[in-house]
Amino acid sequence: MDRKTTAILVGCGNMGHAMLRGWLASGVMEPGAIHVVEPGEALCDRARDEGAHVVADAKDLPATLAPDVIVIAVKPQVMAAVVPYYRRFAELAEPPVFVSVAAGTRLATIAADLGDAAAIVRVMPNTPAAVGEGMMVMVSNANVTQRQTETVRAMMAASGRVATIDDEALMDAVTAVSGSGPAYVFHLIEALRAAGIAAGLPAEIAGDLALQTVHGSGVYAARSGQDPALLRAQVTSPNGTTAAALSVLMRPGAGLTELVTEAVEAARKRSVELGA
Repeated sequence: MDRKTTAILVGCGNMGHAMLRGWLASGVMEPGAIHVVEPGEALCDRARDEGAHVVADAKDLPATLAPDVIVIAVKPQVMAAVVPYYRRFAELAEPPVFVSVAAGTRLATIAADLGDAAAIVRVMPNTPAAVGEGMMVMVSNANVTQRQTETVRAMMAASGRVATIDDEALMDAVTAVSGSGPAYVFHLIEALRAAGIAAGLPAEIAGDLALQTVHGSGVYAARSGQDPALLRAQVTSPNGTTAAALSVLMRPGAGLTELVTEAVEAARKRSVELGA
């Protein structure tokens, strides 16, 4: 990716700011090449602190600005009110690629506001992007060029790992697994802490054990490159303590796999409903 790439970031809330920091920390973009549009005064200040050009309204952007990328990082419920202000960029001789991180907002919905010729990429990030450990999944419409795809991928990779899918319908499953997934893991930490307290541990110790065990296990699984089922088996001695616990968590028909599968399906169905 060319470090001279220019971008407009629409919205500098938690996700927008996380991406901005990732671009700058990784060196994938320079501060002066980024224009942030953010009406919130406090959010403007932190974007300005990062060295970006900041305006409160799209109409205040330089008239001659011809960005390569426009990243729209606003809440889904305000997309319809925000996106049309950027249609003028889609009509440039060399139009940018538009990137949306709004959950549930379909490519066709965005194209209705930008024009049928607009190059659009949908990205489903998750909250670990705030510490550079996100899972970013991309899907593009037919107008996106290979070079634009590579540019967007490089920008997203600054916040974590990136995967690409061809079928937009799979975004609902992506949302259910990785988009909502951090909440499931946080709840596991909660549950493990509560179980430790119930077993007699002081609350602080139980919390530390739960958090570090989940963190360390995730890092170990990622670095080992081995199938999680094999890693589980390696930890489980026959008739030992782990086996006793797993006899509960892997109870046939009512174990953790069935519960998580049910939870993911509930999230997927809700994603479909929200995007309708």
